[in-house]
Amino acid sequence: MKYSHKLSDAVHILAFVEIYAGTDLSSTAIARSVEANPSAVRQLMAKLVKAGLLNSQPGKVAPTLAKPPAAITLLDVYRAVEGRPDLLHIDPKTNPLCRVGGNIQDTLTGLYASVQRDAEASMATHTLAEIIADLLKRDAQKRRK
Repeated sequence: MKYSHKLSDAVHILAFVEIYAGTDLSSTAIARSVEANPSAVRQLMAKLVKAGLLNSQPGKVAPTLAKPPAAITLLDVYRAVEGRPDLLHIDPKTNPLCRVGGNIQDTLTGLYASVQRDAEASMATHTLAEIIADLLKRDAQKRRK
């Protein structure tokens, strides 16, 4: 199974832009921190701009947050880079003649929808400000050691 790191990388980009404001915010500099290809960073940044979370000006390497960090939720970022995908997926090909296979899709559909709602509600309560504060706290603790 392949996992997407787009949400993690997008949060990383937004935090980097806020924490390192006024420094080199090129996709190359950000890519070094993310340990990703600069073109992948640019693609994520374009999605963040389109979603109204990041400001960017053509020909200028000075992205800024489009909203205060406290106004950007994890759900905002998730929807910006992942769209609205379901977190959990049901196998559509099961044996309809089996008691389990013939009923599993219907049984799991409602349950998975509930999990999706719960996950999105939780993501909506966590902000970029909270993430940045934790990043800076952890960095300060490491520097004290």
